[in-house]
Amino acid sequence: MADYELVKKMLRAILQSSKSGLPLSRLQAEYKELTGEAIPHKQLGHATLDTLLHSMSSVVRLDRGRSGEVMCYATVGNEMAHITKLAARHHTAKKTGRPQVVNCQMRVKPSMISFLAKPRTSLRQPEHRGRQGRGGGRPGGHGDSRPGSMREQQPDGKGSKPHSTQHTPPNTPTRRPNLPSDSTTPPKPRTPHSSPYSPKLVQSRLKEVLSKHSNGLWVSKLPQLYRELYKQDLPSEALKDLEEWTHICTIEKPCSSKPQELLLYPAKDISQTTTPPSPAMTPTANKHPPASPTVLSADLKQKLGELLLKYSSGLWAHALPKLYQDTYKTKLPEYVLDNLPLLSDICTIDYPMPDNPKRAILYVKAVEDENCNQEDLADLRAREEAGRRISYQTVPPLLIPREEYPSVLVVEASNTNSVVLRYIGEGYSKAQEKLEDEMKEFYGQDNTKKSLVSPSSGQLTAVHAEEEEEILRAQVCEVMSEKVKVYYVDHGFSEVISKSKLLELHEKFFRLPFQATKCKLAGLEPFSQEPVVLKKFDSMASGKILLAEILERNDIPLMVLYDTSQDDDVNINAACLKALQDKSLESPIAYMNVNVTSVSSDGTFCCQLPSRGLTKLNEVLEKAETYFHSQVTSESLVSRPFCGKSCLARFKGKWSRVEITNLHGSRVLDILFVDLGVQASVEVIELREIPPPFLRDLTAIPPQAVKCCLADLSVSVGSWTPDAVQWLRDRALQCSDCSLKIAKVEESKRLAHVYLFTSKNFHDLSRSLNHQLAESDLWKHQKDVFLSSQGPLKTPSSPKTPPTTPPNTNSTGNSSPSTNGRSKAPQTSKKVPPQSRTTPPITPPRNLALPPVLELPPAGHNIDIYVSVACHPGHFVLQPWQDMYKLVVLMGEMILYYNKTEEKPLTVEKNQVYAAKVENNWHRVLVKGVLTNGLVSVYELDYGKHELVSCTLLRPLIQEFRQLPFQGITAQLAGVKPRQWSEEASIVFRNHVEKKPLVAQLDSVQDAAQPWDRKVTVFLVDTSQEDRDVWVHDIMAEFADELTKAA
Repeated sequence: MADYELVKKMLRAILQSSKSGLPLSRLQAEYKELTGEAIPHKQLGHATLDTLLHSMSSVVRLDRGRSGEVMCYATVGNEMAHITKLAARHHTAKKTGRPQVVNCQMRVKPSMISFLAKPRTSLRQPEHRGRQGRGGGRPGGHGDSRPGSMREQQPDGKGSKPHSTQHTPPNTPTRRPNLPSDSTTPPKPRTPHSSPYSPKLVQSRLKEVLSKHSNGLWVSKLPQLYRELYKQDLPSEALKDLEEWTHICTIEKPCSSKPQELLLYPAKDISQTTTPPSPAMTPTANKHPPASPTVLSADLKQKLGELLLKYSSGLWAHALPKLYQDTYKTKLPEYVLDNLPLLSDICTIDYPMPDNPKRAILYVKAVEDENCNQEDLADLRAREEAGRRISYQTVPPLLIPREEYPSVLVVEASNTNSVVLRYIGEGYSKAQEKLEDEMKEFYGQDNTKKSLVSPSSGQLTAVHAEEEEEILRAQVCEVMSEKVKVYYVDHGFSEVISKSKLLELHEKFFRLPFQATKCKLAGLEPFSQEPVVLKKFDSMASGKILLAEILERNDIPLMVLYDTSQDDDVNINAACLKALQDKSLESPIAYMNVNVTSVSSDGTFCCQLPSRGLTKLNEVLEKAETYFHSQVTSESLVSRPFCGKSCLARFKGKWSRVEITNLHGSRVLDILFVDLGVQASVEVIELREIPPPFLRDLTAIPPQAVKCCLADLSVSVGSWTPDAVQWLRDRALQCSDCSLKIAKVEESKRLAHVYLFTSKNFHDLSRSLNHQLAESDLWKHQKDVFLSSQGPLKTPSSPKTPPTTPPNTNSTGNSSPSTNGRSKAPQTSKKVPPQSRTTPPITPPRNLALPPVLELPPAGHNIDIYVSVACHPGHFVLQPWQDMYKLVVLMGEMILYYNKTEEKPLTVEKNQVYAAKVENNWHRVLVKGVLTNGLVSVYELDYGKHELVSCTLLRPLIQEFRQLPFQGITAQLAGVKPRQWSEEASIVFRNHVEKKPLVAQLDSVQDAAQPWDRKVTVFLVDTSQEDRDVWVHDIMAEFADELTKAA
């Protein structure tokens, strides 16, 4: 029986964290996400969820919004009544009949932290100088209101010394008394972050800076210049090391020995130290030495710049030679990689693996950032112009939301390059609701109703809606004798109305940007006006609230739309593209000349059947191969990957069609070879755009991979042993002329149950592989994994005591792609046969050192962090914010490495470090325990999560992946008393900090023998709002007090 009071507590906590209310459907999803189960209304004696919620009037209040959707609000007292009045608005156009304003949010699409492709800039530190009296994060003005900046109050002398009149309120953290005071430490530049100091990286960047200031610069100006160029703070250690870097720079003291008065010059022989000798430069060639490669040729620089522009999120330096060769059909000069500073004019160089200088990432110089700045300046000018020329009906432009996945309401689309939509949320739909409420009140007064007597085309006006007492903003499109056609600038549709309904629009209603805007759908540009595409889009998207992934922030942004209202996310762009497929080219039911292309570990397999579509596909791909050989351009490189995108990649040396199924950061992604049923992980540089001459043909041909399973087997799909899988692979993949007979087709799963033959005699079922497999003893689980829950053990020397094998839980079950855009776990294209039963398991080498311990700043200092896991204030896990891109890079490398490695028996030992595959990604994990059913309990050392995985998904963690310190840091919240935190308090804490970048002020560090046992105590501050800082310990202290009083 469900606990009635516990359900009430959970619902109250969810609703109190959503002050503007939740749609009923969203409440159910939030509850399930928190507890793992749906709201148990039937167990509590209620037939429907509505009746249960109505019985909890002390917890939840139900109201129906203007859109007709049931909204749920927390019952918290009269002081919150004004918040609960916010509801959805429903405007209906005569012709469209669709909702025009809905205050609703879609589920956020789960994804990797792909925005961490580049090194992150610093978060805003708490309390900017000169801003005082700001409230915190809770109603009633709680939070921090300190006048000084935390940056300024650093005990190590960051910024200027605080004034003597400043004081620290009782509810804010104070400095530890044993730390040096500001009066004893001179001000000096310091980084508030914990990123490891990389001298090689700083030296490389310093060379670039000095190359532009050959006449010298003041050392005191270097930190500011460094921050402007690289969006990072210059490590304080670098300033101390400047005098020792004589091969980089020369320091002079023109006036005195004060650090602020030092002058910095390039080293006199800097060109000789940065340029390696040319391979052709031998002692015998001194008479005619080749040109010294101190500067790149203009042609080479242009070509490299083109490549880097294609990969604005970064390109591995070691990938340049092959990419250059494939693109320009000529070899890249060897000295370029040996002397990367030569590229400093066109890119910045980053070393994410400090111990491996050969692994560098090249980032193109921020041309886009300059464009963004210009756009921001243009927006500012537009706003100023709007203020000066309000009488000329100038309205400020609508800015694109900053979040990665904003919610949008799709209005209509007559062209996929110009889809009309509106953004949902604060500053958009909510601001519009407020504006229209003000307009309704304003024009409700008789003295303000001024009719627009002589409307003209293009003029802005206020329109009195017919069916509701609403006043809407509109623009006159066409003037007729008695009527006028207007376009509702906030709702995105047109209507013909009587001139009598036009009112003069008062200038105070010009301040909000028009809410109706447009977007372009990625991947559909060549088919923007195809009737089948528009029909599909209208049925799937028009009038619905969707989630938008913004790929390019242009005047008309490039987007991918997702419908996340169901259990599976639906990629609208990909679904519209599939509408172009020619059904007549689909694979028919055929029996002979079958080609099995892949066999998954769950027993399913994919094959190609003879068809018109397959014949045409092979012809077009051969033409594309010839086309690529004849082209010398970078236009075919894929620079903007996204889920659902169709492109080309090589499979066994030939170009094949692929669909991107998942992104790991910006450089590594999962793809599906749609005509082979093979999944793989590749770098983005391995993909090519479909050449324009063949785009329509390749889009029209349906996928040629048919997913099948063997019929009439006693063992179901997903329960196959490794031996049985390998047996089928050995016979089916090696046969070039198989036959099959289809028994039945599961349309819901798009899975064909077949009899498979390795000959053309498919009439005798006893000759089928189905019959041979059923008669074999391959269903016994192979004993190929040696488990240990007692710590390190020795490998057995004889097979007398064979290691035990768990059930094969690594069944793919989904070897064919998800056609709805949801990311599925990638599978390797072909698994290696398990080792012999007599082969002892591999024991990971013990002499590999653990990564270095993550460096933390002294107590009292700030560090930008990201909270990956939050259980309660006494236990959460944080990661250094600025170095998260290094973790993304590392995990991308692990995906590429481990998805291609052989699957071998492995000794799994407790308290040892491994690589483990969890969902789509490979993680560095610590084994906490081994269960008898073959599952292993692991702790993700970079994210702080506990997971159960099959022991078959563990691999040895090689030395290359042991360089970056473990990024997960266990923490507890400072400023609150330790206690047993309630479920409600834990939920409130989680909603404020989990999955968010915050600023942490380090209070204390509890060191331990192992890095994963170390624990820190920190204050957490949310500085995402420009006008105030939210101190989390204040919120939790107040919430705990409220619960105590309520009890």
